[in-house]
Amino acid sequence: MILFFRPKNDSDPENLSNQLSHQRKQPVLLERRKQVSQEYVCDVWRTDLSLSREELVDLRQELHKSGQIDLIQIPQFLQGRTLFCFDMDSTLIQEEVIDELARFAGVYDEVASVTKEAMEGNLNFIEALRKRCTYLKDLPLSVFDDLYSKIRVNHGVPELLIGLKERNSKTAVFSGGFTDILEKFKSKYGIDEIRANYLDRKDGKLVGTVSGRVVDKNVKRDSLLELGSEFKIPKSNIVAVGDGANDQLMLEEAGLGIGFHAKEGLKSKISNWIDFAPMDVLLYLFD
Repeated sequence: MILFFRPKNDSDPENLSNQLSHQRKQPVLLERRKQVSQEYVCDVWRTDLSLSREELVDLRQELHKSGQIDLIQIPQFLQGRTLFCFDMDSTLIQEEVIDELARFAGVYDEVASVTKEAMEGNLNFIEALRKRCTYLKDLPLSVFDDLYSKIRVNHGVPELLIGLKERNSKTAVFSGGFTDILEKFKSKYGIDEIRANYLDRKDGKLVGTVSGRVVDKNVKRDSLLELGSEFKIPKSNIVAVGDGANDQLMLEEAGLGIGFHAKEGLKSKISNWIDFAPMDVLLYLFD
């Protein structure tokens, strides 16, 4: 099946059906789903075809010419117990927390230079994280309260998390960021499990180091598998959502991996992503 997400003010199913029929050179009949997202509708093409990644990319590109249309290919709708695993920075929230901490500390350029090193392949994620954290030394712990008050959740995130609770879904957030922010987010939105990095502290200040196993792409994947087993949820009912290369293994291990406003490096490796719609369209995945 393929789900098509479109803004309510541009949602004539007949026009989309005609467009798809022309593109696919075969009749395409669409079924309008009951609206659960505040701003986007969902039309379903109940087809037994399984389109290749290349076909899905071509279809997206064609549809983008006529509007902000997203699509996701799924084998079936979700039923029963489900687990949703999310990345945090630039996925659930708009900010990259370490960059914002660097701004507070007045060392943004220094931290950005380390990020550039990592992107150029000269440092791996763990090395880059540890090096960037050295620049946060002597920040007061009060910075986390100041920062959290400025964090902006991405469009549709509160509505999605409320909807998942109503459907008795388990939720988890795996972040290369920091426990101080994740604990606040967990408390506010009722997240079941979090995995993030612990910044060492002394006398009310950060000391510039992290303790324990760093949450990288491998830890994200392993955490998804661990929680799926702990909650006794089959792989087919596990959904993972992220935006960057650090999320790829997690998305591949899930029954359904979805990029959300994803970077090109991740989109080149996956088949399903959302470019335009708010995150609450993921509620259309349920039967």
